[in-house]
Amino acid sequence: MFEGVTTAIITPFKNGKIDESAFEKLIDIQIENNANGIVPCGTTGESATLSLEEHEYVIELAIRRGKNKINIIAGTGSNSTNDAIRLTMHAKNAGADGALIITPYYNKPTQDGLYRHFKTIAENVDIPIILYNVPGRTGVNMLPETVARLSEIPNIAGIKEASGDVSQISEIIRLCGNNLNVISGDDALFFPILALGGKGVISVIANIIPGKIAELYDSFMKNKYDKARSIHYEFLPLMKSMFIESNPIPVKTAASLMGLCDFEIRLPLCNMKKENYNSLLKTLKEYKLIK
Repeated sequence: MFEGVTTAIITPFKNGKIDESAFEKLIDIQIENNANGIVPCGTTGESATLSLEEHEYVIELAIRRGKNKINIIAGTGSNSTNDAIRLTMHAKNAGADGALIITPYYNKPTQDGLYRHFKTIAENVDIPIILYNVPGRTGVNMLPETVARLSEIPNIAGIKEASGDVSQISEIIRLCGNNLNVISGDDALFFPILALGGKGVISVIANIIPGKIAELYDSFMKNKYDKARSIHYEFLPLMKSMFIESNPIPVKTAASLMGLCDFEIRLPLCNMKKENYNSLLKTLKEYKLIK
């Protein structure tokens, strides 16, 4: 389940509400282009500005549209352990295949606090869990030794590693072995992490080029390393363009320009600066994603 290409899917809005028809179309595109899974209500899905009711609704929509066609790994993290348990239990009861749970943000827990947080969730909700380490957003870095402790818990099955530290990611793979699937949280590190022994990616760019990211993974798994490397370098500039401003601003802008959804984003996120917008527009044209 926690291998291959999983897309951190955007949440389309229209007039301030969830655009259900656009969301269903986005899920269909992932299924048609051989993505292995989607993450509704991740960072890219603007989970931070969804109400609790919207959060649960988006997960239910994803399950209704994609169940038994694509893995649904619900974003259910919170900086409150009790809230994370509630969201994760809802995802389980709704029929999600797994849960992606971010390290608590703002609180800045110790390593023992992180261990206890995830252990408590795992013991309370019997669902496969992917840990999510992204210190650039949360202000806390979950160290390899803590990940190794958590990997002994049966339903903790993977980690989305977005520290950007290849040495740290290598150490997690070394310590955890087959106990835990290590998944890239950065598109630009997907190929390198596969080479280290990682199992997949939770991808931003797969919102707009799911087929190419799936091809990279398939090529690697078929030992066609030159082909996988070629795709990595071919799309590296596009990957970087998705982060010229805070995610998901660029990818949602790109998706709207490609006609996949309306461009509507919630404050405090806002429209791109003109120079960044023009740069993104130029890149999309170079890749023939728009005319």
